[in-house]
Amino acid sequence: MVQAYILIQTEVGKASAVAGTISDITGVIQAEDVTGPYDVIVRAEAETVDELGRLVVASIQQVEGITRTLTCPVVHL
Repeated sequence: MVQAYILIQTEVGKASAVAGTISDITGVIQAEDVTGPYDVIVRAEAETVDELGRLVVASIQQVEGITRTLTCPVVHL
């Protein structure tokens, strides 16, 4: 299982709607509105890195109101 944090920037005033929509996507564990340089932080999981990439590109980045994402895979050292 691969997990990642996805940091999301949204259009002004869209953070809550984006977080709500993303929280319903399969593979998303949690989606929270935050303050700072990012507007939403998502924790997601997938079976493989490739599946995680597809989740981000094909599902999350397609949500209306998102302007930029940064995916940070979780590592276990």
